[in-house]
Amino acid sequence: MSPAAVEAILRASFAPWVQRLGLRVEEVGERRTVVRLPWSGELAREGGGLSGQAMMAAADTATALAICAARGGFVPMTTVQQSTTFQRPVAGHDVLVDVRITKLGRTLAFAEVALTAEGATEPAARASTVYALLG
Repeated sequence: MSPAAVEAILRASFAPWVQRLGLRVEEVGERRTVVRLPWSGELAREGGGLSGQAMMAAADTATALAICAARGGFVPMTTVQQSTTFQRPVAGHDVLVDVRITKLGRTLAFAEVALTAEGATEPAARASTVYALLG
């Protein structure tokens, strides 16, 4: 699937509050998708750092999009587990959310996610996710 096709799934199938994150699909591969979370002061917490909640929502959404891309289109699914570790703050930079699907089964999908501030060499956060595929 193309980035534009995956972004169309985002626009058609996700909640309005997710839309307000401004996510953009940058790359789509066989079992890899990169989504950009644009910097916004509205997503910052006290002190000016990007909130963990925004990064977790971006990781969750990007993983769902990666699964759709790997399956060739939208598929109903639900998050079963997400574990996120924050390693360094992000302030004033977009975040690239790099999802790698490690297992895509008939009923479950597993992924590892790196969230890296644009221009940085080390991730600001990492997430591990599990999804139940419902359709």
